Amino acid sequence: MNERAEQMQESTTVHRLECSVDWPPENVAAYFVDCAEPILFDAGMAGETAREELTDDIAAHGYELADIEHLVVTHPHTDHIGQVQAVIDAADPEVYAPATVQERFQRDPEDLEATVRANAQAAGVQGEYLDDAVEMSVESLKRDSSLLPSEAVDHWLGRGETVDIGPLTVETVHTPGHQADHLCYLADLDGERVLFSGDMALGTFRPVAMHTGFDDGYEDAIGEFYAALDTLAELDVDRVFTGHDDPHTDFDARVQHDRESLDRLLDRTREALANGSGSTAVEIAFQRSGDRNMEYLVIETASALAHLEGEGVLTSETDEHGVRRYEVA
Repeated sequence: MNERAEQMQESTTVHRLECSVDWPPENVAAYFVDCAEPILFDAGMAGETAREELTDDIAAHGYELADIEHLVVTHPHTDHIGQVQAVIDAADPEVYAPATVQERFQRDPEDLEATVRANAQAAGVQGEYLDDAVEMSVESLKRDSSLLPSEAVDHWLGRGETVDIGPLTVETVHTPGHQADHLCYLADLDGERVLFSGDMALGTFRPVAMHTGFDDGYEDAIGEFYAALDTLAELDVDRVFTGHDDPHTDFDARVQHDRESLDRLLDRTREALANGSGSTAVEIAFQRSGDRNMEYLVIETASALAHLEGEGVLTSETDEHGVRRYEVA
């Protein structure tokens, strides 16, 4: 038996650490792998409350933040990188993150502002809501790049790469759609093939297809999400450690659930156009929103419309106000 295998035999318990968030499902999870060189997958929500929750949860398992030797990030959303700096300050671990995040964080804020304004306007966002959408995108870039500072990352991970993280050998799996840089991490633990899945293959819901927000590439969110599901469907996974909900063993069913959810999104988007419920992304998203966050649904709906147009199902024209209006082909 080699040294790495011996180290993994010492202890491979995975502990779920939970932070609260202000949106459904009202929690986000990080995972502490209790092994020879302790590993943390993702780092919880931003803010002092989340820091206390993360600290208390890890203490309940007999550890503290200072014991973490490796920190692995699935994607650069606030609820997954919120306590990166706290972990670095406490432990100075080796930090791993998707390589494409580095370039994304170098995005020029003024260029981002102009791009988001044009794309959100094309979706039908107007007035103060347009200004809010632009401000939210720029502030998100600034916030997330400060929560995961590029200079703090020791290892930028490529897609389909195999890397040794402490005693654990991990394969990176690129799964865009929810977020363009998103990586899942595949590994063997205690005789099981496990996936640290971030916001993919969740237990109770499909994550919204935000991909790049309203930046360049937003039109590709649905197609990229389908491609990610195709990639996941090829994997043999026994257990999933998800970024929301509890770990589960229903991997194949959850991948299929998300595929069917995307299918329904496209069907309902086309039906909304056909029955006159709207002709813009904003109008159709409003029909879907209910009590859900309208901002993210507009992005997802705009991508669904672009996807359907690319398949020849819809056509569009841009009016004199820069708004793209669709109709069934």
